[in-house]
Amino acid sequence: MRVIAICLAFGLLTASCGTADEAPPSPDTLTLVTHQSFAVSEGTIELFEAQHDITVEILRSDDAGAMVNQAILTKGNPLGDVIFGIDNTFLSRALDAGILEAYESPGLAAVPDDLKLDPEHRATPIDFGDVCVNYDRSVINDGEAPKSLLELAGEPARGMLVVENPATSSPGLAFLLATIAEFGEDGEYTWKDYWADLRDNDVVVTAGWDDAYYGRFSGGAGQGDRPLVVSYASSPPAEVIFSETPLDEAPTGIMEAGCFRQIEFAGVLAGADAPELAAEFIDFMLGVEFQEDIPLNMFVFPANAEARLPEAFVEYTKIPDTLATISPDVIDANRQRWIEEWDAVMLP
Repeated sequence: MRVIAICLAFGLLTASCGTADEAPPSPDTLTLVTHQSFAVSEGTIELFEAQHDITVEILRSDDAGAMVNQAILTKGNPLGDVIFGIDNTFLSRALDAGILEAYESPGLAAVPDDLKLDPEHRATPIDFGDVCVNYDRSVINDGEAPKSLLELAGEPARGMLVVENPATSSPGLAFLLATIAEFGEDGEYTWKDYWADLRDNDVVVTAGWDDAYYGRFSGGAGQGDRPLVVSYASSPPAEVIFSETPLDEAPTGIMEAGCFRQIEFAGVLAGADAPELAAEFIDFMLGVEFQEDIPLNMFVFPANAEARLPEAFVEYTKIPDTLATISPDVIDANRQRWIEEWDAVMLP
């Protein structure tokens, strides 16, 4: 597509360029730009490849933030055709930068309206997950688990909580946003006051989720001594499914207060070599087969309401009744400032 445009611009009609009347060759490769946590079952991507007689190449970034930054830097000459993993904490940045083409998938008919954050359909919701504080049931009984964010800063929780740095961790940023939504920026007690209280209550901050959950958390597969950790509402079923011995109950529970919902989106990259194929891949991602593959691979919920959930998800995961919310526009306008202010409180 780009070759033909260049040839026409310079008036070239050679064997390598073809003629202006010729259609561009059909693409034989679709490139998916995504993050390191993208995972599907063996054979899932191959199904799309067989349907379209193409090869899907996957380019991974470390996390959603790095992925969006890279997509902005390569705007107009993208590294791929379709992007997946832009979440609502970076959505406005991606939309304002103009890196996505509008495409309204027919699969959106099965997606709840509260997941559709872009009325122009440049970003298509694919999955969602709730970042919540998890607790180790071998240390904290369900009835004694904290019921509010404020309780995490109280004496009973001293030395128990481990969180992730919001500058380097997606769940860490989600938890920071939950505290901002809860306590606000004005008034006698603000989110910065709350974090100062967490600091004084001996909270531990790690760079990422792996360090927090497996390194410092005492529950599940964790090797640490902290019975409270910022993780996901889907962590309990993951512990059951991957346990070496059968479990009748998840070893971890979730604190429903202060949960923040992350929604992940896909989109056609502006300037893509294969935009039509990219749109069809988005349709594929919203299809029931792909959607039902999501929970046991990425441990988040499918956006398609018609997708069936695995039994373990139904039994061991609870979707919180209330969620902390901040609009993507407000997040985008304040994200960097909030992280810098958090840093000043926690890492002086």
